[in-house]
Amino acid sequence: MKRRKFDVRALPAKSAEALDERFQAATPLRRLLNKVFPDHWSFLLGEIALYSFVVLLLSGIFLALFFDPSMAEVTYSGSYTPLQGVEMSQAYNTALHLSFDVRGGLFMRQMHHWSALLFMAAIVVHMFRVFFTGAFRKPREANWIVGVLLFWMGFLEGFAGYSLPDDALSGTGLRIASAIMLSIPIVGTWVTTSLFGGEFPGDVILDRLYIAHVLLIPGALLALISVHMGLLVKQKHTQWPGPGRTNENVVGVRMFPGFAAKAGGFFMIVFAMIAALAGLIQINPIWLFGPYKAAVVSAASQPDWYVMFLDGSTRLFPAWEIRFDLFGWGDGYTIPPIFWPTVVLPGILTMLPLFYPFIEARFSKDKAVHNLLERPRDNPLRTALGAMAITFYVVLLVSGGNDVLADKFDISLNAMTWAGRIGILVLPPLAYYVSYRIALGLQQHDREVLAHGVETGIIRRLPDGRFIEVHQPLPSAAVSHAEGEEHHGLEYAGWVVPKKMNRIGALAPTVKGFFFPIEKAAPPAPPQIGEGEREEITSGH
Repeated sequence: MKRRKFDVRALPAKSAEALDERFQAATPLRRLLNKVFPDHWSFLLGEIALYSFVVLLLSGIFLALFFDPSMAEVTYSGSYTPLQGVEMSQAYNTALHLSFDVRGGLFMRQMHHWSALLFMAAIVVHMFRVFFTGAFRKPREANWIVGVLLFWMGFLEGFAGYSLPDDALSGTGLRIASAIMLSIPIVGTWVTTSLFGGEFPGDVILDRLYIAHVLLIPGALLALISVHMGLLVKQKHTQWPGPGRTNENVVGVRMFPGFAAKAGGFFMIVFAMIAALAGLIQINPIWLFGPYKAAVVSAASQPDWYVMFLDGSTRLFPAWEIRFDLFGWGDGYTIPPIFWPTVVLPGILTMLPLFYPFIEARFSKDKAVHNLLERPRDNPLRTALGAMAITFYVVLLVSGGNDVLADKFDISLNAMTWAGRIGILVLPPLAYYVSYRIALGLQQHDREVLAHGVETGIIRRLPDGRFIEVHQPLPSAAVSHAEGEEHHGLEYAGWVVPKKMNRIGALAPTVKGFFFPIEKAAPPAPPQIGEGEREEITSGH
């Protein structure tokens, strides 16, 4: 009997065939790997948020192995000499143990904190990109809502993790959170005592925050990110207008191997930058703050940057206390001043962005499907609203540290508070007006180039003594003008209008680079319609 020779090279193919016979995974997997993604630097902002979240998960798993959220009182006997013999909670004790006695513990703590800050910053900037380019329009309203929810879930996750070490700074933040909950009419006292297990600080809050921080909120974040990515794959990516790009196709690179290779390299860059920050730049030195004592609150107690706008709104809001008795039951209810800037304002800042896509569509009567992005100048109203919102946020952010600014620059704190109050009323409308006018001016500049051509810098004197600048018509306009047809300019296609001679082939493009003289130029590249310096693939919607 002749034995069959075993071929090792055929083993992967046979294994894949056997798996596909059972699970029918080849067709959807092939469709996924052939998915086309457009290539533009602004699309990397969402990827930074995703990669920093991965770093957050990995570093958080390491920290969870050593941290104990117990509020039981212990005496410190670790390596940090200035705190030896000091009474503190077990949570603060294990945070110090992580920082000084666990190999690589301080590095991982700082890596976790830096990646959290980068995660929130990337979400905010990514949402700015989506807002200003109109990427939230139909059919992507649901993905915009998921993005807004991701920000607020990240907000809660950051606050929960920030509060866990039980140092003087985080304890002050937890005390402020208790005051905010107490300010809620009718149910505030019940909510606070239920969460803290009695009067602040209670003895269970850190355990509950720990479970929320390492289990509940990360699970919600993972679910939202999965929905976000699933909708992105299903609805396909938006893209900028350009040659060969329409509302029905996607021009870019396939997920595998091109996009996957780029994404893997970019993840390594983000990981390396976070590691460099963790290793070189100190953040949240809890050993300098000491354990939390309810009777001790220091100046310059500010939260992380994405929470500081609430601190600023609290400092700017007037001390208006409202008392009312709905049913005539005696003393009635009191709404303290802190309720409006810390409960009502976040509610408005949550609901207004959530419904903005529908509000804009209703007022603009826009029911079309949009897969091409808009340049911010092409929608001055939206751009001005975004600039106004950013200015509003920045004023609150700066006001959150007005005590530090007053101290460092020797300014009256009262003057800083009033400057913030005036600024919050004056600066956002001013930003709206300036941004609106700038957008209209940029539109007009594009319109002039399309109608008259690119400025050449050549001045010509006419027989009647006037001086004019010679304009180089754009290519298609030049052809029609040469044929004797009446020239009315070109139509705007929604993308960048060339403003320099070398962009239209009239001059050779200068060589870019540090080691080349500015006079040296390369020969003009042949025009390529629908192609770039990379492989581009078109996929229909």
